[in-house]
Amino acid sequence: MLFVLIAISILMIGTEKGKIKEFGAKGKTPAILGMLFSTLVFFLSGIFGLIVLDFPVDSPIGLSSPVLFPALAGLFGLPTLLTSLATKPVIPKQTIEDPMLDKKTKKSSILSVITGSLAGILVSIIPGITSATGTILAMNARGESNKRQTIVTLSAVNTACAFFVVVVLFIILRSRSGATLAAKELINVEAWTAIMMPVNLVYLLIALLLGGTLSYFLTLSVGKIFAKRFANVPYQKIIGLTITMIAILVFLFTGLLGLLILMVATLIGLLPVEWGVRRSHCMGILLIPIILYFL
Repeated sequence: MLFVLIAISILMIGTEKGKIKEFGAKGKTPAILGMLFSTLVFFLSGIFGLIVLDFPVDSPIGLSSPVLFPALAGLFGLPTLLTSLATKPVIPKQTIEDPMLDKKTKKSSILSVITGSLAGILVSIIPGITSATGTILAMNARGESNKRQTIVTLSAVNTACAFFVVVVLFIILRSRSGATLAAKELINVEAWTAIMMPVNLVYLLIALLLGGTLSYFLTLSVGKIFAKRFANVPYQKIIGLTITMIAILVFLFTGLLGLLILMVATLIGLLPVEWGVRRSHCMGILLIPIILYFL
C-alpha cells in the first residue's frame, strides 16, 4: 500500500499540465515550474494535515467535531467560491439540444467508462485518494482529456466508487466514504466470507442500482428544466450565501478553532487556483499522513 500511494502521488505531480509563465515562457521552463509548484502545494497541504489532524476541535453546541470538515472545505470549497465571487462570471444562456455522437466519440466514451470504472474501484480500495484523483489517473491512462470525456470519466469513477465502497465495507469492515460510515451506524455489517453475499449487502446494492437508474432519468428531465432557467439564477448571491453557510456550519461543528483551520486551509487552497495547477494536489493533507503511517 505504501508504494502504491507514493506512486500515485508522483504520478499526480508528474502529469501536471499547468504551466507557470510568469518566470519565463520559453522551452520547458513553464511546465517544470508547474510541477515544482504542484510539489510545493502537495507538501504544504501534507504538513498542514500533520498539524491539524490531531487538533482538539469542539462544537459550541455539542455536535460531533470532525476536523477534516473545515480543512477540506478550506482547501477545495472556499477558494473556488471566493474566486467566482471576485471575478463575477457571467452565465451564458443555455442551449438545449440532443447530442450528436459519431462512432469515434462513442468508442471514446466506452473507453472512458471502462477506465473510469477501474479507477473508481481503485478509489474505493485505496485510502487517501478521491474521485478527482481517480479521474486524473484514468484520463492519463487513456491518453485523452477533452471536456466531454473528462465528464464521462468522472461520472464513471463516481458511479463505480459508489458501488464498490459498499462492497469494500463488507470485505474489510472499514468505511471508505461518509455514506458507508453512516450505513455502518444504521445496519449490521458482517464480513463477507462465504460465497453468497451478506443479505444487507444485497439490499444496499439493490438500493444503489434503483437509485442510480432513477437518477439517470430524473437528470434527463430535470436537467433540461433547470438549464432553461440557469442564466436567470442570481449567481453572486448564491455564492455569498454558500460562503456564509459554510462559515456558520464550521463554527457550529468545530468552534473558533475550526474557523481558524478554515482560514488557513483557504489560503493554501487559493494557491493552485491562482497559479493554474490542479487542486487535487491539496489531497496531500491525507496522502502524506497516510504514507508516513505506513512507513
